[in-house]
Amino acid sequence: MPEVIFNGPEGRLEGRLQPGRSPNAPIALVLHPHPQYGGTMNNKIVYHLFQTFARRGFTTLRFNFRGVGRSEGHYDNGVGELSDAAAALDWLQSHYPDAPFAWIGGFSFGAWIAMQVLMRRPEIHGFVCVAPPANKYDFSFLAPCPSSGLMVQGTRDEIVTPSSVEKLVEKLRQQKRITVDLEFVEGADHFFHGKIDELVGIVDRYLDQRLGAQPKLTAAKG
Repeated sequence: MPEVIFNGPEGRLEGRLQPGRSPNAPIALVLHPHPQYGGTMNNKIVYHLFQTFARRGFTTLRFNFRGVGRSEGHYDNGVGELSDAAAALDWLQSHYPDAPFAWIGGFSFGAWIAMQVLMRRPEIHGFVCVAPPANKYDFSFLAPCPSSGLMVQGTRDEIVTPSSVEKLVEKLRQQKRITVDLEFVEGADHFFHGKIDELVGIVDRYLDQRLGAQPKLTAAKG
């Protein structure tokens, strides 16, 4: 899996790229959890979301926000991290200009950033958000949410309350022309310890529904 370094708003950003199976493959960007609480692009959930898109032939990128790993800069309370994500999507599109559409995914803090990117980029056709921190951050900017997508939440999450995610989804479901699916993983904590396979299965079934079932590629290593 190629390591990539690209320019961000505050310096170089470090990422991992899996090129798509064709020059006109769709693109996917996956965002990691909170940088100040150990979040990196190598988080297990981020890695598995990345692999789920890569197996479907997407050109897929995960990267470290500013100040994480070899990415330059310093944590910026979400403002700078949103700019980093936009720069990552710009980089993907500049290198893969024939991509017909994009998807975005994120875990926890990364889900909050992902939804903000979604609001700003009409080329994003769908999203997958795991444990979106609806009890910790304001999601009222989703007015309206521009694309359909999936949210997955553990019932025993000790950081993100399941009720807050359910309330967020109920609000989004009142909007027209989009569909937001919510799936709960029974007994899963915030990091889905022992429940990763269930999480991946939910995401796979959702993508089958949205994109159509297709042969999966062997998962890339790295």
